[in-house]
Amino acid sequence: MKTLFPYKLYLVVSQQSCGHKPLLEVVEQAIKGGVDLVQLREKQDPTNLLTAKAKNLKLLLDKYNVPLIINDNIKAAMDSGAYGIHVGQKDIVPTCASALWPDCKMIGYSIEQLRQLESNDVLLSDYLGISPVFKSSTKTDTGNEWGLDGLKQIWAISNKPLVAIGNINAENAKTVLDAGADCLAVVSAICQADHPEKAAFELRNIIEKHK
Repeated sequence: MKTLFPYKLYLVVSQQSCGHKPLLEVVEQAIKGGVDLVQLREKQDPTNLLTAKAKNLKLLLDKYNVPLIINDNIKAAMDSGAYGIHVGQKDIVPTCASALWPDCKMIGYSIEQLRQLESNDVLLSDYLGISPVFKSSTKTDTGNEWGLDGLKQIWAISNKPLVAIGNINAENAKTVLDAGADCLAVVSAICQADHPEKAAFELRNIIEKHK
């Protein structure tokens, strides 16, 4: 039986992904459009700067009751009062994250190969990031793309909620949902849109109709 996952549209954001637009402005517009989970992904920031950014972002997200997830940096996640952490294959693993941060409310774990599904780290994870479904210019540190067939294969094997990420947009969102995604994680389709609220609303509408 699949584990329930209440979130449907997941924004992964950094200042770089927003270009010249203020990050907080993009995030607020995205939330108004239908984003219900936000991950701050600033891989190059030192911990003190990331923590400061995370605290400012959390102040905004708390107004809308939207959880904050921090990518990789567990100290910044804990110090900022974030809801949880997302880790990949080159980061701290979920078993270690759980031991270091017992009060963590959510741990996401990126899966790049099928063999990674057979681990205690997957068992401890609250959701799996399927990364990437399609190759993306915003996330180049991953393996080969899963494609729709790969996503279907994981859905058949795992009972964990599946968060699909990697070049997902309004044109392919329905096919990704059809392949088994429980939630769509988006970067450029919202962050680089001229109107982030409108872009998020369009994606959320596709998700709601898919139900």
